Amino acid sequence: MMDVGRHPKIKLLAYSEIEDVSGYVGNFKVKVRKKARYVREDECTACGDCAKVCPVAVPNEFEAGLSTRRAIYIPFPQAVPSAYVINMQECLGDVPIACGKCVEKCEKKCIDFDMRDEILDLNVGAIIVATGMEPYDPTELDEYGYTRYEDVITSMEFERLISAGGPTEGNLIRPSDGKHPHRIAFIQCVGSRSEKKGNPYCSNICCMNTIKDTLLLKDHYPDVDLTVYYMDIRAFGKGFEDLYKRSKAAGVRYIRGLPGEVTRDPATGTLRVVVENTTANRIEEHEHDMIVLSIGAVPSGDTELVRQLLTLSRTSDGFLMESHPKLKPVDTPTKGVYLAGCVEAPKDIKDSVTQASAAAARAQVLLNKSKIAVEAITAVVDPDKCKFCGLCAKVCPYGAITVDVKAKTPAKVVTAACAGCGTCAAECKFNAIQMRHFSDQAIYAMIDAILENRPQDKIVAFACNWCSYAGADTAGTGRMAYPPNARVIRTMCSGRVDEDFVLYAFRKGAPVVLVSGCHYADCHYINANRNTVRRVDRLWDRLEKLGIRPERLQLEWVSAAEGQKWAKTMREMEELRASVTPEEIRYTMEVLKA
Repeated sequence: MMDVGRHPKIKLLAYSEIEDVSGYVGNFKVKVRKKARYVREDECTACGDCAKVCPVAVPNEFEAGLSTRRAIYIPFPQAVPSAYVINMQECLGDVPIACGKCVEKCEKKCIDFDMRDEILDLNVGAIIVATGMEPYDPTELDEYGYTRYEDVITSMEFERLISAGGPTEGNLIRPSDGKHPHRIAFIQCVGSRSEKKGNPYCSNICCMNTIKDTLLLKDHYPDVDLTVYYMDIRAFGKGFEDLYKRSKAAGVRYIRGLPGEVTRDPATGTLRVVVENTTANRIEEHEHDMIVLSIGAVPSGDTELVRQLLTLSRTSDGFLMESHPKLKPVDTPTKGVYLAGCVEAPKDIKDSVTQASAAAARAQVLLNKSKIAVEAITAVVDPDKCKFCGLCAKVCPYGAITVDVKAKTPAKVVTAACAGCGTCAAECKFNAIQMRHFSDQAIYAMIDAILENRPQDKIVAFACNWCSYAGADTAGTGRMAYPPNARVIRTMCSGRVDEDFVLYAFRKGAPVVLVSGCHYADCHYINANRNTVRRVDRLWDRLEKLGIRPERLQLEWVSAAEGQKWAKTMREMEELRASVTPEEIRYTMEVLKA
């Protein structure tokens, strides 16, 4: 960070937040609020005299609440810029001045209570999102006694306790009485890999963080007794398995099983742990002086706001989603926006640096171009057919369509911002929008070809490019057998599936139709598949009113990795197809043609 602060070509806006982002790739307009520090950073020498006289003491967030700081403070050592900042919610010197001791003590006279926030307007070509992650709050897992016992601490609090720059200057003590603990336990997967409490995903860094801590403790305190309670040890990185073996060789005891209960002896302060040792197949009870909860990671609190500002996609766990997990691991569905670090998923330092380098390289490639090439899958508006209704602009997840309903100005597509999902074309009631390479004519032609011969034997499936179609590929490459009479029509998004595509397939004699896309919360086009749900609901109602079995139209979410689910879905579709009688098919064709 210090190198960044000194770099002549990097402008660092610390203590700032983004309020609005508009525009598109190569032409983003960003509004930034630079918050008032109430200390002129270009004049502050970080002497610390002001903090010494400040009478306010509040918990220090950087030290995980294990020590205090003043209302005027430096957020953390080596912060950039190296200047103090005043938290006005805690300061006593706001108008009217009730304290003012820091102002009197500052020789440089750089404290200014009249300072106001600044609004900066920036024009940028690319954006890299790196909002990081936050440690999981284990308060809800009170069976470990985190809220009841002082000597049950989190791994983040433990890191500050053993840090040479921490509140105890590196001396390992027990929070309750300040004594040196001789028996320390680590409980893994706190807040991770749990469906009921916490999060279902693995937080990646917890196992190796614990192994690192055990080696550090054994180096400094060889006589300390260390126990690690774990579900699995996931030491998958380069050299990680060697560290795990070193930890075991140093005398650290690993017990496979997570404790069910932690109690405290009020007389001695000893913590008792009851655990099922699944390796030995028995219930055990152990005593410890201190317990460290190896907490997982959750998305940063600012991630959702940034996601909305930049119209990005997110996965079900709250982290932001990349365009493609293999081919575009740092790109986002919004062109010109890239991901770096733990905003995409929990990862360690090495992986974060690797991804940050990739994101910087991708941004550099973009910015070095005089012109930006976009895929030829974007939407095209025929102004003669446009009726200025504005429905296309409402459903576009990227805001790439502008239309003035009052002035009756035809819709216009900003090609650089369009991602080619096709939701607008499916929504347009006047056929005024066509998709390049995924035109209505091409899709109708595919339906005709599929149902030309023996249509009663065919399954017509619309599959989105990024998930369902890739899931079908996964099923094929994995040699997963499913009915060969399934015919897949690829679309960029399930939101491209027009209601008339489905009705046309039924008019042509299709016994069943499947519409399939990304999982509801994981759409690669932000929220385009929500329009899929709305249209399919409407189709079900319409089919039912016409006396056609609605279940002949199925909607299913399949991800790229779910080859087995795709094969299972196709088998279920085949069972459904077999239940459709020739009379039903003839009736459907007649009703829809009429």
